[in-house]
Amino acid sequence: MKTSFFLGRIVVFGTLWSVLVLTFACGGGGLGIGNGGTPPASSAHVVMVVEENHSYSQVIGNSSMPYLNGLASQYGLATQYYGDVHPSIGNYLMLTTGVPETIDDSFSGTISDDNVVRELVKANKSWRSYAEGLPSAGYVGGDIYPYLRHHNPFTYLTDVNGTSQASNLVPFSQFASDVSADSLPDYSFVVPNALNDAHDGTLQAADQWLQTNIDPLVKSSTFQKNGLLVIVFDESVMSDLSHGGGHVAMVIVGPKVKKSFQSTTVYQHQSTLRLILSTLGVTSYPGASAIAPDMGEFF
Repeated sequence: MKTSFFLGRIVVFGTLWSVLVLTFACGGGGLGIGNGGTPPASSAHVVMVVEENHSYSQVIGNSSMPYLNGLASQYGLATQYYGDVHPSIGNYLMLTTGVPETIDDSFSGTISDDNVVRELVKANKSWRSYAEGLPSAGYVGGDIYPYLRHHNPFTYLTDVNGTSQASNLVPFSQFASDVSADSLPDYSFVVPNALNDAHDGTLQAADQWLQTNIDPLVKSSTFQKNGLLVIVFDESVMSDLSHGGGHVAMVIVGPKVKKSFQSTTVYQHQSTLRLILSTLGVTSYPGASAIAPDMGEFF
C-alpha cells in the first residue's frame, strides 16, 4: 500500500471520528428529524443486502449485472451515494452503530456503542442476520472462508455477543425457508459470502446470486404488500476517497418506492441506518444516523 494512500485513509477516518465524538459525547441514541429530508413511508419488513468493493460506475449500467440494474431502473437509485471509509469494516459498522469504530478488518474485540439491535429490541422489533457460510447459529468466531466475520457486524456487539440475541445470527440457508414460511423478522441483514458479494468473485456472479436468492423475496406476496429491500455496496475501489469511502451503488426496492426514481441527494451509510429504523417506526437513532439526512424522497 502506498504511504500517501494509507495516510489519506487515516486522515478521512480521523476527521469523521472527531466529528462523531463531538456530536455524540453524551452517548446514546439521538432523537430528531435528521439533517434535512422527509421521513420514509412505513414498512413491515426491511431486508438489507451488502455487496463489496466496486464503484458506482462499475455497477450501474454494467451489462453483466442485469438483475440489479433492472431493479435500479424499476425502483429507486441513489446516484450520489458514498461509503464512509476504507476498508470494509468501518462501513459495516456505520450501517450498524452509526460510527465507523475501526479501520482494522482483523478487529476481534467487542463494541458497546448504541446500535441497531439495541434500538430494535427497545422498540419490540425482531431482527436476524443471515450469513452465508456461517457454520452454526450463534457463531461469533473468526473467518471460515468464504465467510468473513467483518462482513457480519452484529457479531461484535455486546448486545449480541454472549447474550440470547446471538441466536439471531443464523446461516443464510435459513433465509429461503423463512421467506417461504412468511416468517422473516422485522429487519433482516443478508451477508453473501466473499465469492458471492463481489469481494473475491465477479460482479456477474454477485448478480446471479441476487437473482437466485433475493428475487423470490421481491416476488413474494408479503413483500409486495409492505416490504422494503436495500442493496448497497459497502465501499468503492480503494483509490476512490470521495466522501471517505468512495462513490457506490445503492438501490431501494419496494411497493411504496417511487417507480424509476433517481435521487441526486448525497447520502452515506448513516442515512441508510436511519432509513432502516425510521421505516420500521423506531425513533431513536445510533451515532451519526441521528443527524443524517432522511431518505423519504424515495417514497
